[in-house]
Amino acid sequence: MSFRADAAFATHLDQDDPLAHYRDKFHIPHYAEGEEIYLCGNSLGLQPKTVERFLREELEDWQRLAVKAHFAGRRPWMPYHELLTAKTAHLVGAELQEVVNMNSLTANLHLMLVSFYRPTQARHRILIERGAFPSDRYALASQLRFHGFDPGVNLVELAPQKGRATLNTGEIEAAIRAEGEQLALVLLPGVQYYSGQAFDIERLARAAHSAGAVAGFDLAHAAGNLPLKLHNWNVDFAVWCSYKYLNAGPGAVAGCFVHARHACVFDGPRFAGWWGHDKTTRFRMHPEFVPMEGAEGWQLSNPPILALAPLLASLEIFEEAGMQGLREKSLRLTGYLEFLLDLRLADEVEILTPRNPAERGCQLSLRLRGSTQRAREVFRQLEAHGVTADWREPDVIRVAPVPLYNTYTDVYRFVDLLKAVLRAGK
Repeated sequence: MSFRADAAFATHLDQDDPLAHYRDKFHIPHYAEGEEIYLCGNSLGLQPKTVERFLREELEDWQRLAVKAHFAGRRPWMPYHELLTAKTAHLVGAELQEVVNMNSLTANLHLMLVSFYRPTQARHRILIERGAFPSDRYALASQLRFHGFDPGVNLVELAPQKGRATLNTGEIEAAIRAEGEQLALVLLPGVQYYSGQAFDIERLARAAHSAGAVAGFDLAHAAGNLPLKLHNWNVDFAVWCSYKYLNAGPGAVAGCFVHARHACVFDGPRFAGWWGHDKTTRFRMHPEFVPMEGAEGWQLSNPPILALAPLLASLEIFEEAGMQGLREKSLRLTGYLEFLLDLRLADEVEILTPRNPAERGCQLSLRLRGSTQRAREVFRQLEAHGVTADWREPDVIRVAPVPLYNTYTDVYRFVDLLKAVLRAGK
């Protein structure tokens, strides 16, 4: 991809963008002088305009039909979560029975660990990357303690080599091999939340299986960001949230994948709840739990309709736009951001995210050269000028141009403002 540095070129890219009209499907936040430059979809996605209608219709059905809306609503509540199944499966490259939308990410991770982390005295170690999202580390450490193991010994944390911000796939594969028969579980991100590095899920799942370990993935920053093929990549399980790139609102209902080889024939332990029970006999109220086939068998409670409605609204947009087209635009947007930063601010801004486009999604993680205090002040000044990005301790600004609603002009204006703020601070 070749770019130019003038504002007219950004305008040209926007005019030539086949996905440009999707921006009009979202509410763009405003500040005093107009629309914000919103580059924070990696933290909270913007609200689709259809969310209001979807929620209003459920509220009207509740008002009009009350309990009868479980069967007689416009979108009956009893099978409501099934309305999202095909769209979710397309999004993550899964078979229909392999996905379910339920709970929150860490709750789903614990449910998966109950079933898939089955340590023995010989094989009990868990491998993650150092600097994993804290909730993942908390969950894994608590599971180790629950089983009587010391996280300080049995939680294997891989750190990048000195002077680097990211791991490479070969290093992770070597570490998995080195753990050998002690390794029970590998849990890695699809995209690392801090650095923005995209991991090679297929290769890492293969490496975990070669060592006799389970391959699990946290896709919080990958779902809706990268094309995924979880079934073909032979992932054992995966979990993700839906409030970032999936635009389902704060605290949105999360997603879960369980590979068909486990989901359809599973006799191991699980925590059970009535919504995971065989739906053909659920209301006979038998005391013995009979799980549904597929990922649905890990459900606990009936789904929260008012929380699922925004996710359904967003997934309809993803289904229409298609992940392949979104990925192509994402590569151009992020490449354009990289080009402008290198051209105009290379002496002041370090890009921590891999330069190889195949090893990143929408996000570039930026470190400003100089003191952390100065970087925080630059971030505050950007906010005052209508830029919403994301600060991550100790010194990183995460910038994520999202292809559904961000423009090339957003990217151009951001770099222009960043340069102006940096120059003004000298």
